[in-house]
Amino acid sequence: MATAPSQVLDRPQRWDASFDPDITEESADRILSLAPFCDMNPESFPKRLSLRDILQHDVRIRRYRSGEIVVREGDHGTSAFMIMSGSVRVVLNSLPASVLGRREPARKSFFRVLAQLWSTSKEPESFKPSQLKQDSRVAARGGDGDEVKVFLQDVPRILDENKTAVIHEGEFFGEIAALSRMPRTATIFAQSDETELLEIRWQGLRDLMRYDDKLHKHIDQIYRERALASALREIPMFRHLSDADLQKLMDQTEFGTYGDYDWSGEYKRLAQSGGADGAKPESIIAQEGDYPNGVILIRAGFARLSQKFGNGHRTLNYLGAGRNYGFEEIAHNWRNPTAHVPLQHSLRVIGYTHVLVIPTQVMESLVLPTLPEHKLPAPIVEAAEAETTAPHLDAAAKIGADTLEFLTENRFFNGTASMVIDLDRCTRCDDCVRACATAHDNNPRFLRHGPASGKIMVANACMHCVDPVCMIGCPTGAIHRDAFGGEVVINPTTCIGCKACYNNCPYDAIRMVEIRDEEGAFMVDKDMKPIVKATKCDLCVEQMTGPACERACPHGALTRVNLNELDAFAKWLKR
Repeated sequence: MATAPSQVLDRPQRWDASFDPDITEESADRILSLAPFCDMNPESFPKRLSLRDILQHDVRIRRYRSGEIVVREGDHGTSAFMIMSGSVRVVLNSLPASVLGRREPARKSFFRVLAQLWSTSKEPESFKPSQLKQDSRVAARGGDGDEVKVFLQDVPRILDENKTAVIHEGEFFGEIAALSRMPRTATIFAQSDETELLEIRWQGLRDLMRYDDKLHKHIDQIYRERALASALREIPMFRHLSDADLQKLMDQTEFGTYGDYDWSGEYKRLAQSGGADGAKPESIIAQEGDYPNGVILIRAGFARLSQKFGNGHRTLNYLGAGRNYGFEEIAHNWRNPTAHVPLQHSLRVIGYTHVLVIPTQVMESLVLPTLPEHKLPAPIVEAAEAETTAPHLDAAAKIGADTLEFLTENRFFNGTASMVIDLDRCTRCDDCVRACATAHDNNPRFLRHGPASGKIMVANACMHCVDPVCMIGCPTGAIHRDAFGGEVVINPTTCIGCKACYNNCPYDAIRMVEIRDEEGAFMVDKDMKPIVKATKCDLCVEQMTGPACERACPHGALTRVNLNELDAFAKWLKR
């Protein structure tokens, strides 16, 4: 017999969990009086997402004193900032972790871990009322009262020892992390004692850009400029360039965007229709056999590296952020002006890809003449003369062609902590599932099944993706990256059960569950419909010993692996 509902709740709505629930009408009026918001046309916004509503519910005003850190390099944030008054300073190179006040995320104590063995709830997906109550201190972290802020202790010395730049009133920063789901690229701290910032969570920034073309163009421009500067500084082949040469390089750099930011929806439709196999749906970035017009640097997203094979193409590898394409051909042609070779492989976009293109002429005049011989790639052997592809490009040689195609077609390379199971060793004992349930108060966070190829299966467990498309469209920011480890987690307090993350996840790793009270009765809204929340693997972020599933497998059949590191995966396959 079904358990009768014991609680009737209001069904959560878009702005039930405002970014700052204490923001006033007067504050909203003040924000609307500032540029660029005062120049926006309210009529261009739909009634359900009015300009005023966005600026009242998706923002918060934060105040800082001189030396207080606003954002830290490496933190995972999903909000952007606009300076309302005062100024901030950007540290252009990395600071020591101790200076930034970093700490490890809280873990369950040893005794709490032991207590899980006998204190597990008897009812699945049950919550205490306190677990679902919105904490105003969490929602309004911008307040000065309870927030713990980190200060730079010796600002003059830091300014002397590091390159910095000042951002002034009216300017934006942090939009790179907000829009691309990437870690913060720099540490930024307040320069004046009365610095006042408008923090905009990325959902609000997205909507503002969607309905105001001028802001969209402005944010896009500063996003490109700042992404370019930080990206080029990270690439070894450009580190030796002088500031003047680097500026020349930046002036000639071209930007390219391929695919769709919301790529997961289209991919899921293709997969369900049986059309997500092969490279046919993928746009071509560069074609095998063409003249190399420039070095292509992958800034964000993924691209497939392939080569002609018979009447089709053979996948050799996939390139993620930080990898380049075309450098070997350009270097070969520069050193062998009478024996030019074309591009040896094709590059296709997978989902959504940002690229930077450094023209061949710029590489030949600024970069290649200044690189030492040992940093130049070996000469290319024509495909007709070579028996195999360059080993460092051919990932299929390490893990097998079928396995590589399986990972690529399913886009599992997106995962930094994919659950891979060796079906030859797995006895289907489900110890992994039980361990997961024990670690999460009787609520298992994954199912032991998923796509398989040969003896390898990738389970439907959150992979904590490089590009977590599940975060796209979350109206309250309930699904987010952990601030320190970068794990993708869900805050049940602010989850409104809208299914945005569930629908976006390409890997069926998120489930919607009907929640209960401690007595096992379903919680319902005023229409007597069950309240649902999104749930998924959190990589046991609170556990001292890491993922319980991996630790519990008695046969070593299960591992959590970063599928961007194929050497480690190949070693596990051959163990």
